[in-house]
Amino acid sequence: MGSIFLLLYIFLCYENFHFHVAHMYAHLGYPNAQHIVGQRYLKGAGVGKNEDKAMEWFRQAAEKGHPHASFNLAVGKLKNMTAVLEEGEVEKLLKAAAGYGLKEAQNLLENIGKRNVP
Repeated sequence: MGSIFLLLYIFLCYENFHFHVAHMYAHLGYPNAQHIVGQRYLKGAGVGKNEDKAMEWFRQAAEKGHPHASFNLAVGKLKNMTAVLEEGEVEKLLKAAAGYGLKEAQNLLENIGKRNVP
């Protein structure tokens, strides 16, 4: 009987269930889960939208080398969603993400470089 209720809960509340599972793994330190939780907070999927919390989770995943989290954190800084990054850290994050083959990071890095050329 308990299994039926669990399956019904999962079916009816998939977004919330998925968030809670990802959140648990994020707290355990898994960078993919931290990135997922950051995405959920950024979009408000299964949880209330909160850009500050999103940037915090992206920061944790980026520190563990997650390329998409590095990209999202850099973009968050460029969109003034976070102030925790120091001078030059945006480029560092974008270079790390581009190093993993993330084309969006490479393109943004090139555009930033073009803006800084006199």
